Formats: sequence, C-alpha cells, structure tokens
Amino acid sequence: MAIKHNNAIPNNHFHKHWQRRVRVHFDQPGRKHRRRQARLEKAAAVAPRPVDKLRPIVRCPTIKYNRKVRAGRGFTLQELKVFFNSPRRFPLARTIYCAHFSAGNFGKLVSPASSLRPLALRSTTAARIVSQESLAANVARLKEYKARLILFPRKSGQFKKLDSSPEEVKAAKEAFAAEGKVEGYATRVQATLPIKNITREEAITEIKRDEMPEGEKAAYRRLREARSEARLVGVREKRAKAKAEEESAKK
Repeated sequence: MAIKHNNAIPNNHFHKHWQRRVRVHFDQPGRKHRRRQARLEKAAAVAPRPVDKLRPIVRCPTIKYNRKVRAGRGFTLQELKVFFNSPRRFPLARTIYCAHFSAGNFGKLVSPASSLRPLALRSTTAARIVSQESLAANVARLKEYKARLILFPRKSGQFKKLDSSPEEVKAAKEAFAAEGKVEGYATRVQATLPIKNITREEAITEIKRDEMPEGEKAAYRRLREARSEARLVGVREKRAKAKAEEESAKK
C-alpha cells in the first residue's frame, strides 16, 4: 500500500504469530440474522409502542453542510416549553407514538403508558434554540406527532383528561390482539414522520414572465440602464453644457 499524507512511516516488527490473530468476518451472515431477530424481539416486546423515539429537525453545522437538515439528539427545553404552553415547570412528555400511511390516510399512534415522563420524545439540555424558524418547525412537528396519538389510561377503565377515547383504545387493543390486523398503527416513528431535505428540483422552480409582479418586469434591462446612467452621468452633463454654450455663442 502506498504511503500517503503526513503520517508516520510504518516500520512494524511483528514478533507475535500475527497470522493466528487476524480478525475475519466469516460469521457475517449469522450476525445479520441475529441482528434481525433481535430487532423483531424488541418490536414484539415493546408493542404496541414503536421501537424508536421522535427526534427534532436540526440543521447540520458548518457552511458546507448547513443547507441540509437531519434528526437531532433531542428536543430542547424551549421547544417543549412552547409545545406544552407552560411558562414555568412543564411535564417533559407522555409516550407518543406515530403511525404510518395506510390506504392514503394516516394511522394512529398507540401508547400504553399514561405518565407524563416517557413521551417517546428525546430531550436534551445541551442545545439552545437561536432561530425562531427552527423553534416553529419543531413545535409544529410535536403538534403533528401528538395529533396522531392514542394514549392508554394508566389504570384500565379509568380514563383521564389527556387519555384517548375508550373507542380508540378499544380499537387499538383489538387490532394488536388480532395477528396481521395492525394496519394503520406504527412500529417506527421516523418512518411516519420522516425528515426530508428539499431536492434541487423542488427548490428551483421556473418563474414565468406573466407571473412576475408589475415592478419586477424587465428587471435586468432596468438594472443595466441604471448602471449606464450612473456611469455616464458626468459625460452627458458635460455634453449638454457644451451644447448649451454653442447655442448661446451662435446667438
């Protein structure tokens, strides 16, 4: 292998029997199978809850990547404060779960937990919101998430104010009790509320001439004329002055 970059020149002295210590990955198919089985077991253990949590929309750092958005670590306290509309202390969350598309409609979110702590939301105290645009986007994301929520009562049959209606809870229980009849209920939050970047085709649209405002028509021509006027104003004033002097001399 060729030596590259400003690194130390390799001068290895292998005294151990290194051929017996070479790491191989002949178990790659088996590992793949075990990972898949672990995912299925986890989904079955937490059902009807989803396996992941809702994450905020954040913009990537640095000038090179700040055009793109991605999933953040967690919602900030400012976002949760605005979402819960509480000026002082506020409940961090309840378990919120979102759904996938089913027959053109959104499904419902299912949560068997009724406490305000595990909302299936990630929160962080390290981040600070300095952009009202980001704050509004994440609060709207939380509201959309909450709108698809089914909250089970903590104690069976004892419905409280924030819990879902008995009909919704009953329908969700029946759907998960019957095998293969869980259409409309989500197992992954990020699949239901994905974070999408705007493509170049979506961001750049063609503007027709008749769609432009009245003051914007022939903008390039008017800009060139303004630059020409600014550049030639002295020459034209001198020319007009010389012409006026010639006319006065003829008289």
